Amino acid sequence: MPPITLLHNPRCSKSRQALALLEERGASVTVRRYLEAPLDEAELRGLIERLDAPLTALVRTKEAEWKALEADAGDLEQVVAALLAHPRLLERPIADDGRRAVIGRPPEQVLDLLNA
Repeated sequence: MPPITLLHNPRCSKSRQALALLEERGASVTVRRYLEAPLDEAELRGLIERLDAPLTALVRTKEAEWKALEADAGDLEQVVAALLAHPRLLERPIADDGRRAVIGRPPEQVLDLLNA
């Protein structure tokens, strides 16, 4: 089983639950606090390519910050620009094994990487 990188916000209960689920199952997990160490453009584009969800699922579109941008969550270039400028708009948690990435909504979704 390849190591999993968890894009994590420790203040988020769903993110904490996802981390606990992975650890309980003995997964090798690297935690990346994406608000402290944001993804760069190449990392973000790679994540989007591996994402096992529509692009729109990657963005926290209900946030005032997103609404103020008046961006289209289905437009790759607008999403990339928004997430680079505003990392807190990235949906969380995201588990990524380098081949596939899943959004942990609900947190149990991250376990899909262990069953692949």
